[in-house]
Amino acid sequence: MSGSRISQKFSACAAENRPALAAYFMGGDPDYQTSLDIMKAMPAAGADIIELGMPFSDPMADGPAIQAAGLRALKGGQTLIKTLAMAKSFRETDQTTPIVLMGYYNPIYIHGVERFVADAADAGIDGLIIVDLPAEEDDELCLPAQTAGISFIRLITPTTDDRRMPTVLRNTSGFVYYVTMTGITGATLGNADSVGDAVKRIKTYTDLPVVVGFGIKTADNAAAAGKHADGVAVGTALVNAVGDSLKHGKATDATPKDILTLTSSLAEGCKRARV
Repeated sequence: MSGSRISQKFSACAAENRPALAAYFMGGDPDYQTSLDIMKAMPAAGADIIELGMPFSDPMADGPAIQAAGLRALKGGQTLIKTLAMAKSFRETDQTTPIVLMGYYNPIYIHGVERFVADAADAGIDGLIIVDLPAEEDDELCLPAQTAGISFIRLITPTTDDRRMPTVLRNTSGFVYYVTMTGITGATLGNADSVGDAVKRIKTYTDLPVVVGFGIKTADNAAAAGKHADGVAVGTALVNAVGDSLKHGKATDATPKDILTLTSSLAEGCKRARV
């Protein structure tokens, strides 16, 4: 999807000789307004792409931190409709930062695929990462989303072999998300050189940007991974910054400050990735 906000952002970052920073947070954690305030401030803090988490009660790929964030959001009354409303509110003042919704298919299925795709497009969503829909189910959501101009981003893992790779990438758009490890979110980044080898391998199959995620927690991690990739994705560390700032489960003055300070640090790591 040339000309999209996603492609424009990667082009801009490439022109600056640095990877893009994709910053994840859970929509509605710890409450709607605090979450929206964080979202609106993230681009100025250095986030190039916003990954907006859709809370779900039964996640499969998420570690304890993101599971806890999802439960906090659900307890606070967050719904898919409210998550889309957050994106729409963000778009009132920011027309350039890509928003990628990340989560699971169940809430979308309940909402209704046709209705969801229309609502997501109206809210200014640029891409979807739906981790429990395999490539064999592209008719379910991937193709309808792409028809509406919304990229469908696939995960590639260390276990995706040469036979499987073309199937996974067949209808992938926007960018490819490389999961650095077999496991759940929140683990520690492994050997950065092996990440580089994996990115090179993926690029023999596609011209799409490759974003590396899972295990990136610090500016140094971002710099190491960003040396090889077109982008780095950070989730657990940012979600932990929110969780650690809460008092009795409620937002404090430190809540937005802490996550935005970490975002700025990670952005600094991206800037020195190729120096």
